[in-house]
Amino acid sequence: MAEPVELPSRLAILPFRNQVLLPGAIIRIRCTSPSSVKLVEQELWQKEEKGLIGVLPVRDTEAAGVGSMVAPGMGSDSAGRGVKGAAEVVGDSQKQDAKNPQEVIHWHNRGVAARALHLSRGVEKPSGRVTYIVVLEGLCRFNVQELGARGTYYVARVNRLDLTKAELEQADQDPDLILLSRQFKATAMELIAVLEQKQKTVGRTKALLETVPVHRLADIFVASFEISFEEQLSMLDSVDLKVRLSKATELVDRHLQSIRVAEKITQKVEGQLSKSQKEFLLRQQMRAIKEELGDNDDDEDDVAALERKMQSAGMPPNIWKHAQRELRRLKKMQPQQPGYSSSRGYLELLADLPWQKVSEEPELDLKAAQESLDQDHYGLVKVKQRIIEYLAVRKLKPDARGPVLCFVGPPGVGKTSLASSIAKALNRKFVRISLGGVKDEADIRGHRRTYVGSMPGRLIDGLKRVAVSNPVMLLDEIDKTGSDVRGDPASALLEVLDPEQNKTFNDHYLNVPFDLSKVIFVATANRVQPIPPPLLDRMEVIELPGYTPEEKLKIAMKHLIPRVLEQHGLSSEFLQIPEGMVKLIIQRYTREAGVRNLERNLAALARAAAVKLAEQKDCVVQLSKDVHPMTTSLLDTRLADGSDIEMEVIPMSINRQDISNAFASPLTLAVDEAMLEKVLGPPRFDDRETADRVATPGVSVGLVWTSFGGEVQFVEATTMLGKGDLHLTGQLGDVIKESAQIALTWVRARAADLKLSAAGEINLLENRDIHIHFPAGAVPKDGPSAGVTLVTSLVSLFSQKKVRADTAMTGEMTLRGLVLPVGGIKDKVLAAHRYGIRRVILPERNLKDLAEVPSAILAGMEILLVKRIEDVLEQAFEGGCPWKPQSKL
Repeated sequence: MAEPVELPSRLAILPFRNQVLLPGAIIRIRCTSPSSVKLVEQELWQKEEKGLIGVLPVRDTEAAGVGSMVAPGMGSDSAGRGVKGAAEVVGDSQKQDAKNPQEVIHWHNRGVAARALHLSRGVEKPSGRVTYIVVLEGLCRFNVQELGARGTYYVARVNRLDLTKAELEQADQDPDLILLSRQFKATAMELIAVLEQKQKTVGRTKALLETVPVHRLADIFVASFEISFEEQLSMLDSVDLKVRLSKATELVDRHLQSIRVAEKITQKVEGQLSKSQKEFLLRQQMRAIKEELGDNDDDEDDVAALERKMQSAGMPPNIWKHAQRELRRLKKMQPQQPGYSSSRGYLELLADLPWQKVSEEPELDLKAAQESLDQDHYGLVKVKQRIIEYLAVRKLKPDARGPVLCFVGPPGVGKTSLASSIAKALNRKFVRISLGGVKDEADIRGHRRTYVGSMPGRLIDGLKRVAVSNPVMLLDEIDKTGSDVRGDPASALLEVLDPEQNKTFNDHYLNVPFDLSKVIFVATANRVQPIPPPLLDRMEVIELPGYTPEEKLKIAMKHLIPRVLEQHGLSSEFLQIPEGMVKLIIQRYTREAGVRNLERNLAALARAAAVKLAEQKDCVVQLSKDVHPMTTSLLDTRLADGSDIEMEVIPMSINRQDISNAFASPLTLAVDEAMLEKVLGPPRFDDRETADRVATPGVSVGLVWTSFGGEVQFVEATTMLGKGDLHLTGQLGDVIKESAQIALTWVRARAADLKLSAAGEINLLENRDIHIHFPAGAVPKDGPSAGVTLVTSLVSLFSQKKVRADTAMTGEMTLRGLVLPVGGIKDKVLAAHRYGIRRVILPERNLKDLAEVPSAILAGMEILLVKRIEDVLEQAFEGGCPWKPQSKL
């Protein structure tokens, strides 16, 4: 142990961040920062064994408490602490200090003088930076009186705090100190005795107790423990020997108690393990005894019941071998083992899956199926005919691999209910798998069993729920799947919907093939475009356009009104909604392809009627003032033969009309226009909207297709002073922006022929800009169907002629003026009919698509077929478009 040394009045200071060096402790540090390297070279390396430095604790800025604060000129080197008083530095925090030069250092006012026991110098490659490894030994405490800088490192004026040799000899005679020393040594010996059972190197620690003074032992023992920075500072500040020994005894005792608690927990865990092993052995012996006695059937455990269930599941031979191997592994496991519940859940899934179980299919009756479809759905003639064809093929060839039907149409047209009707006609169970928003491939294929919380995919889970292997499975909203880092569900569906592959569908959780070829898959979507082409190729698309007003009326009277009345607890005798009122709701309050908003409006009327009915029932039914009260009890009069039938005797003086009025049912409530406006508010739509919008030149009416069906789209154009720029607004896509540029180019090229400018004046945009706007800017718009509408709007703007208010148009154009065909003709014609527009301009090549439009709609509309853009302009303006007769258009 180090001999007492004389401290110089000034010491070079090496800061330790969040670390304390106590007297008697040995620590190893690695100096890499320029300031600490300079300090070691000048104070230790050059002076060899005579060099002394001061080690001063430094707090982090966020953890700083009381203490002086000095702007840093240098950082602190990190130090670690070992079990036996020696420690090794594992990093250098100087790099962190260099990142923030404005950070302040919070110095502690007391430190420890240290001397170097070992020095080694090194050079880092390829930077050539010099580093030092220093082994320091703490000598004595000191107090900082003044702190200053010497070059790149700090120097402090200090005075010694530890007692001198004479003072220590005098203090050793204090009875209280002698008692504290004995307590400390007793606790330390007890700790050493506990450590002797685990470590073989505590002999040197025993020798320390006999040779080193107690006041040095306290620092050495505490330096070997893992304690907090605050406790280290408290020990450093304990100059008084009594306080130091008390704190050291407390820390040693706490360390001893933590070791004992850890040993107790270890013994308890080992005891539990031995107990479980003992229980396993006893269970094995009990099972053997029961088998010898033939008494095993009366008390079967869950594993035996699971095995019996698996045997009756009808698994294929290769899968049964796999299940048996997993079952044997389960029998060898204890319920407390981590993988027991996972393995058991896997086997239960194998036992629950319908490997051979199918629904009994009676002989298909196509006439009954047709009647069922007509009863559940009104209209949709083409769709129902395709379903009957599908069922007819199934009847002739039950094992035929039919196509996967995909119903595409706007919301509320009955796509999901059609799939349910197919299951009803086939007498099969129906399961719906919602794919909206699914982005994880594991939702289709399942998770691998190696993951925590793994589970099978939605398809296997759906088959488990219906418990048959041949249900009708609806893949709902197949166009709304997404993809991210977890895979692409649409790609996983390729195997599911391919009849050549789904015989051996491999769910990652099952990890065995499952036959999906018996399942009838039906898909629904709002749009075809988001579906990947390979997946779309595996399905037969059946489009469900919107309903006509007449079809909506029939659906409301036959299906919606009875369902709404039943849902609200009303009867048709109390609430009556005439056809005329339903027509007004369709015309003035709903403009949609489906019937959901129509049903919501009917439900609003039913709720208003329910309030009135509930208020009437709350009133107590009373007789009129001329009716005398009945004095005869119900139980006073019975039949002569003693039967249990009860009668009420009514006095003859009561008027029959008064009785009928008193107990009459509530009055019938018939919906009229006043009730419509009171419940549903003022009408949202009227037939004057189109005329009002096209009252000024520069506005034309177009027809577009959206995921909600056909819609009417107005296009507005205006001019202003400018530099000949084209401005487009309305949240437009790239395709529609290009259509606007093509339309403007065509109009500018034909300006003279259309009499939009003088013969010599070709530039229409000289000193003016054009702004084209598509109203409803919150709705995204794109697609190749607005070319003719844009040209008509620009010609109307430059010629100052109004477009006919009763005319709408659709079609794309080429740069040479040809009108190209577009899609969604039926939806667009129905949308024009809903808006009260009776003249529709269509491309000539879309004539074949008019066969899908109901004849009742076509009978009340004028369809104008055009081949070139000049034909469009001729039909869009009143009196035709005034181009020159001699033009070569």
